[in-house]
Amino acid sequence: MTKEENGPESFVFQRTVNEVAPMLVDADGMYITYEDPKTKEQKTVIDAMTGAAVGSLGHKDKEIVDYMGEAAKNSFYSFGMYFSNYAAEDLSKFLIEKSPKGHFSSALWVGSGSEANENALKIAKQYHNERNDRKRFRFISRKNAYHGFTIGALSIGDGVRKEDFKQILLSDEQTPKVSACNPYRGITKTVSEEQYTEQLLKELEDTFIANDPTTVAGVIFETVGGSSFGTVPPPKGYLDGARDLCHKYGALFMLDEVMCGLGRSGNYHTYTKFMESGNGPDLMTIGKTIGSGYVTLAGVLISPLVKDAIVKGSNAVSGAQTYHCHEFNCKIGLAVQKKLDRDNLIPKAAKVGQYIMDTVGEKLKDSKIVGDIRGLPLFFSLEFCDPSTKKSFPAEWKVAYKVADKALENGITTMGMQGTNGATVDAKGETVGLGDHLSIAPAYIITEKEADIIIEALVKAVKDTEAELPL
Repeated sequence: MTKEENGPESFVFQRTVNEVAPMLVDADGMYITYEDPKTKEQKTVIDAMTGAAVGSLGHKDKEIVDYMGEAAKNSFYSFGMYFSNYAAEDLSKFLIEKSPKGHFSSALWVGSGSEANENALKIAKQYHNERNDRKRFRFISRKNAYHGFTIGALSIGDGVRKEDFKQILLSDEQTPKVSACNPYRGITKTVSEEQYTEQLLKELEDTFIANDPTTVAGVIFETVGGSSFGTVPPPKGYLDGARDLCHKYGALFMLDEVMCGLGRSGNYHTYTKFMESGNGPDLMTIGKTIGSGYVTLAGVLISPLVKDAIVKGSNAVSGAQTYHCHEFNCKIGLAVQKKLDRDNLIPKAAKVGQYIMDTVGEKLKDSKIVGDIRGLPLFFSLEFCDPSTKKSFPAEWKVAYKVADKALENGITTMGMQGTNGATVDAKGETVGLGDHLSIAPAYIITEKEADIIIEALVKAVKDTEAELPL
């Protein structure tokens, strides 16, 4: 095909490198308008996925946009090695006070979830160094996890996106893996939820022992698995048990809530929904919905345990990134969070999200391609497989991508992904995703009006795809 037939050439290094992707040209509330770069035709759809689960307030919120203009008039760049700013202090105080009492006492603000996880690794290492326990260098994480697209974050992650970069990542010795947390497959007629939790915790303890517990700096898990895995919640007792094992062996318990946190569960922090002990993580990363896409913002929340050890040691951080605790970004992030809190949007939206998940489940209960519907009220997924056997469909069927394409045609954005059950090697010797899922993550301004549109569009996309497959 000629360049003209493919469409205009792109100068942006993303997606299909030499082709211009569909262009977002407008957005308002729950809706976005995109343009076909070849035909210039435009279409308006409900943004049911908000990109990568970023949106909490929707697009072009007038209060936030007006405040951004005012904030820009009195914002200044400061480099954290020399100066701080009140916006970073205020945002930190807000998040700490919104968290369970005593769980966090400090925060660091960065530009993305990947950066947040990179910094969390360094903070964990510093914690051990400050306690003269310098030989700890390993981080245990899970298979099929995703923690970001930078080198350290990819190293503690797993799955298809990691394969091409293995030679330049941290070694397997530094980043041992335990099994993915997958109750859909782990809990069976012969294995109860309690037994499955015990299996996972035994494997975690065995991994500590096999890798010399005195060298393990931390264990990092997504509280609820995100885009690589299809929003899988943990079984009862798993997170509390993992925390206990970490502390038994002197390691830090670290959670990644970049994608699943700050309201997606109906709770402000998702771990509070699953940790019955009332305890929390030693370090936790957050992001995405904190800035709702208005600014690039993510962070690390630091427990008193970690902060106090560093304060009693050097009481210093060696180095900083150029845009750590960026004043303007922190101002806008705080404004977003204050509005969510003031208008009680998280619990309101969670009720609507639960309605979507329950209704989709009811309408697709007899589907031949939907094996599981799971996740959080405002971040849930459909796993596509044979419901009777739980066997994944062949990768070349591209079930998740087909459903996502049809859903977009029907008027909603979603996120279709492969790799739900790990990876396999195709006939060409290339690594491809094994297993399909599709996710939904709407903004917290959603109403039942948009919910009903999302339900109809999604259910139709699934049924139409099912009708086309060689089942």
